[in-house]
Amino acid sequence: MRRLRQRLGTHGRRLIGPRRWRRAESELRCHPLAVAATLPRAAGSLAKQRARRRFPAAEAAASLLAVGLVTGCAGGAVAQTAGAQAGNLITVSAAGCGAGWRHPVAGLQTFQVRNAATTEVEVTLVDSGNGAVYAQVEGVGPGTTRPMPVDVGSGVYAFQCEGNHYSTRVGPTVRVPGHVRGGVAVLPVSLNDMIAVTRASGAYVASGLATLARQTTLLAAQIRAGDLAGARAAWLPAHLTFERLGSAYGMFGGYDDEIDGTPFGLPGGVQDPGFTGFYRLEYGLWHGQSAAELTGPADKLLLDVRSLSTAWPGMQLLQPQALSDLALRTHEVLENAMRFQLSGLDDFGSGTTLATAAAGIGATRAQLQILNPLLVTRYQHLPALYGWLARLQRLLDAARTSRGWTPVTELTTAQRENIDAAAGQTLELLAAIPVMFEASPINE
Repeated sequence: MRRLRQRLGTHGRRLIGPRRWRRAESELRCHPLAVAATLPRAAGSLAKQRARRRFPAAEAAASLLAVGLVTGCAGGAVAQTAGAQAGNLITVSAAGCGAGWRHPVAGLQTFQVRNAATTEVEVTLVDSGNGAVYAQVEGVGPGTTRPMPVDVGSGVYAFQCEGNHYSTRVGPTVRVPGHVRGGVAVLPVSLNDMIAVTRASGAYVASGLATLARQTTLLAAQIRAGDLAGARAAWLPAHLTFERLGSAYGMFGGYDDEIDGTPFGLPGGVQDPGFTGFYRLEYGLWHGQSAAELTGPADKLLLDVRSLSTAWPGMQLLQPQALSDLALRTHEVLENAMRFQLSGLDDFGSGTTLATAAAGIGATRAQLQILNPLLVTRYQHLPALYGWLARLQRLLDAARTSRGWTPVTELTTAQRENIDAAAGQTLELLAAIPVMFEASPINE
C-alpha cells in the first residue's frame, strides 16, 4: 500500500484525471481486501459487502483473509481464539522490534502494536523462514497503538519494523506449535525477478507502440486521400492495438485522454475541440463526416501516437512501482472493459465495443503471462482464472459473425447475461492479484 501511495504521488491528479484520482484515493482509504482481512471467516457476508464497494471480488478477497493489510477503514469486533486476546501487546521501541508475543497459539487473533519509538513505523508480521508477509500495519505514530488482525497457523513468525527515520529491525522468532493451517502469506519478490518482469512489460508495450504507429500512419493517410471506406476498415485494427497495450490508471499520462479519450464531461460533447483520438475518428467515420473534417483529428492522433512512442522509455516507473502498477492493471483493464465496452457506453458508431472488450482480454492475458513466473507460486486460483478468461473469450467470439461484430444493443438477453456473469467471475479472480504485489516486500 505504501508503494501505491508512492505511485499515486508520481502520477498525481494531473496525469490520471479527477475521476480516477478520486477512485485511487478511495482505494487507499478503504481497500476491500484490507477490510476483508480484518474480519473472521465466519463474517464472510460482511466482507463481501465491503469488497464490492471497490471490486466485485468477494471470493478473491475471502481467499486472502489472512493478509491483514490494516488500514484506517478497519473496524469492528473480531472473534478471537480463546486465550490469545490478552498479553499480545507488541512493542516497537528505538532499541528493538516486536517484543511481547507471550501467547503463541494458533487461531484468529488481534495483536496490539504499540509504537514506543519517536518516529512513525510500519510493522509487518512475516514468516521468519522465507519472509512471506502475513499482516502489516502502516503509519503507526509515536505513542500510539494499532490493531493487527491475523489468522495464525502453526509455524515460525517474526515482526519486522521499518520507517523513514527508523532502521529496519527484525524481532525475535516465535514458534506456534502444532499442525494448524492459518492464513496464506504473500511471498516477497526477488529483485532479479522484479527486473525481469518489468523489463518484459516495458518491451511488450514498446513493441505494441511500434505496431500502433504503423497502423495510425495508414489510417491518417487514407483519410487524407479521401478513402473513408478504407479508413473505416483501418480504424478498428489500430484501435484494438492500443487497447491491447493495457493502459489503465494513467500508464501513459496525458496521452491516454489524447489518444483514447471520450467526450463525456466535455462542454461541447462530441463537438468539443478537446474530443480527440480514436473515438473522435470513430464518431466522424460512422456519422458521415467528410475527409476534410477528419483530416485534422487524424493528423493529431498520428502526432500523439508518435509522441507517445518517443516519450514511453522515459515514462517507465522504478521496478517496485512498475510491478505494483502492472499487477493493478491486470484487474483494471478488464474492469474498464466491462464498465465501458460491455455496456456499450463507448460505442460511437462502429458497433465494435465487443471487439474492444476482447482486446482488453488480450491485454489481460499478456499481463498475466508476464507475471506468470511470480503468480505460479503465489496464486492457487490461477488455473481457474485462465479458465474463466477463456470462457469469456469464447462468449465474445460467438458474437462475431461473417458481417462483423454484433453491437451490444443487438445481443440477446441470454448472451448479455452469460457475458456479464463470466466477466464478473473473472474480475473476482483477478482482484486478488494487485494485493499480492502491494503487500509483497522486495527480497534483495
